[in-house]
Amino acid sequence: MSTIGALLGTLGTGAPGPAPGVAGVTDHVIAAKRSAILRYWTVRRMLRAVTPPERPRHRPPAGPPPVNPLATADVGSPVGSPLGPAGRRAVAPAVPRAHATDTPVPYATGTRDRRTTDTPGRQGAATTDRQAIDAAGGHTVHGAPGSPWISSGAVRVTTGKVFFTINGGDYVCSAGTIAGANRDLVVTAGHCVQDAAGAWARNWLYVPGYDQGRRPYGAFTARHLFVPAAWSGRHDENSDVAIVALAAAGGRHVTDVVGAQTVAFDQPRGAVVYGFGYPTGGHYDGERLAYCSGRTYPDRHRLTQDQGLRCDMSEGASGGPWLAGFDLVTGRGVVTSVNSFKYSDDPATMYGPYFDAAVRRVYEQAQHA
Repeated sequence: MSTIGALLGTLGTGAPGPAPGVAGVTDHVIAAKRSAILRYWTVRRMLRAVTPPERPRHRPPAGPPPVNPLATADVGSPVGSPLGPAGRRAVAPAVPRAHATDTPVPYATGTRDRRTTDTPGRQGAATTDRQAIDAAGGHTVHGAPGSPWISSGAVRVTTGKVFFTINGGDYVCSAGTIAGANRDLVVTAGHCVQDAAGAWARNWLYVPGYDQGRRPYGAFTARHLFVPAAWSGRHDENSDVAIVALAAAGGRHVTDVVGAQTVAFDQPRGAVVYGFGYPTGGHYDGERLAYCSGRTYPDRHRLTQDQGLRCDMSEGASGGPWLAGFDLVTGRGVVTSVNSFKYSDDPATMYGPYFDAAVRRVYEQAQHA
């Protein structure tokens, strides 16, 4: 999908390679200290992140339709230049919005946002649940496009915003916590941790439950990054997945603080899913959790094995989780994919990689890291 840029200083040394004992996994240990990453991410720095102009979205007169990644672009080359496989191109990176202050992002304290509501909001191009009823409150799950997800369910705290640095620029993605043996895991898109040339992101920070500049559960830094070898080695769109092991904050693991969604592999295709993230383009501002829902369908261009979801979320939503079997009351489901890319000629469809045995291998390695 997207090319992000060159490796920058705070990451661990060593060339990418298969993780020991697990075929098809590439990993990277981050050497930077947690305190250094937290100091780096002042909200003033977030505000100063630069966004190159976004590419126009259209299908070229010939050749396969270009792919628009949702979070990052090749800052080292003009925006709009071909990236990766022929005809695939990048859009602009998303910019973190924040209030102008030099206060560093705090680490996790366990303080919770206690605001609640009975009715989930409506976001994006949701379809199949428009007339669904919230069993707890009897409210119709329906709202105006552009409204935030306002339910007090688990997904609101198990989904978060990611900040990272590539090639001198600061960018954002989305991610979600998932259950694992080490209680440290988040799942996101592969292009949110490593580009097609094998360059790894630095200053990687996860803010669970991010909401309009607030970080009610603190912030967690990455300590170990994992991607499928197919993503690291050949930029395979089918493998645009990453699982990140986070460092504990104040002696607490991320899932001890916010909980986690379950994750599953080799699930039936064509399921109804809810996709979440923090999009920044169009009518979105990246400050509140957004969502889309609907039944998944095959890649209409037949270029990948990914599944499509009708959704208008934009850049910044990359890496946000797709949850099958989602319960509107509890906010819990099973993670089966993440937001990955859109075709230029079909901005209404979000694509996500199918979680197969290769992704399971990444997960198994990451949960024991």
